[in-house]
Amino acid sequence: QVQLAESGGGSVQSGGSLRLSCVVSGSGFTPSRYCMAWFRQTPGKEREGVARILPDNQSTWYTASVKGRFTSSRDNGKNMLFLQMDSLKPEDTAMYYCAAIENMCPDMSERAWIHWGQGTQVTVSS
Repeated sequence: QVQLAESGGGSVQSGGSLRLSCVVSGSGFTPSRYCMAWFRQTPGKEREGVARILPDNQSTWYTASVKGRFTSSRDNGKNMLFLQMDSLKPEDTAMYYCAAIENMCPDMSERAWIHWGQGTQVTVSS
């Protein structure tokens, strides 16, 4: 059973920074076999893909609205995923989730991902 737990959310002013972390646990987790991602969701809206990172920790994808401001990385030795968020904007306010899937790296639709954390709230005020 693979379990994910996010942390690092909070309230910041526009232009500020936050660093989200996601720790993965469970005997079935081998980092080199898992693609990982960050999603976010606001009330009444679908979960939106924010960033995706392949097991090699090199290949990344970002949604257009966060390119140049957010950076995703992973520490496979510690079973952790990170999202560095800089130059935050009020429209980045959302619940942020990490996600993982084994042996593939699918598109950024919510239904394609298997393992999810409980989320961490990010609130950016203007």
